[in-house]
Amino acid sequence: MFLLFPLIALLLRVDWVQVPAVLATPTALRALGLSLATASIATVCCVLIGVPLAIQLSTLRGWPATLVRGVVLMPLVLPPLVGGLALLMLLGRGGLLGDVLLLAGVRIPFTTLAVVLAQVFVALPFLVISVEGALRSADPDFRRVAEGLGARPVTVLRRVTLPLLAPALVSGTVLSFTRALGEFGATAMFAGNAEGVTQTIPLAIYTAFNGSGVGQDTALTLALLLIAISFVTLVLRLPDRERRGTGAGAGTGAGRRVSNKNGAESSEHV
Repeated sequence: MFLLFPLIALLLRVDWVQVPAVLATPTALRALGLSLATASIATVCCVLIGVPLAIQLSTLRGWPATLVRGVVLMPLVLPPLVGGLALLMLLGRGGLLGDVLLLAGVRIPFTTLAVVLAQVFVALPFLVISVEGALRSADPDFRRVAEGLGARPVTVLRRVTLPLLAPALVSGTVLSFTRALGEFGATAMFAGNAEGVTQTIPLAIYTAFNGSGVGQDTALTLALLLIAISFVTLVLRLPDRERRGTGAGAGTGAGRRVSNKNGAESSEHV
């Protein structure tokens, strides 16, 4: 009830007759397009950075693992505004790297690129913890057998490790996308709120609710849009049972494909 009733209260306040007109406004369309584009790019960046990081993290033990995991999970517990401020102190004017980038003609804060970086900063931990947890719980015998049969590390990664990670990777990717889509605080601090450049849907909601544009109706309609996109994205994930079956089948199949090149007896062992 505590989780559901606030959403119900919001839905009851939406002027459903005005929803199509509000969504067709230039402000809403620009915010929607920018949000989907930046969240998609940020999610791709999370996958490219997060999967190798999770693989390395899963091999660590003791205090190095604790230290690295603490750094990775820090954005989960930091207020988003603090994350945005930290990015600004790194890449902004007078920041650790900001002046060097300005001398090279590169300005990141208050640009669309800043939106993507802020989204990656807050969304990356969701993918890393999903993939790392799957790696630590996966049966290591598949990788050992593949390595024993002469498979190269790249082959083991491509045909054994990644198929075993497929369910966790899908889950982590979805969570990263929805988190990036809903990011507000770090984006506001690091990227600003320029319509068509850095104003994502959450920022457009904040702006409309505080009196800009047509006001509360716009804020409620954009909030409805964000809820719908997030809900559909989460629901479209494979059911738990199907994901487990796919992961197991993919892992077994990967092991058999590696082994088939080395003879029937080895394949049967896998």
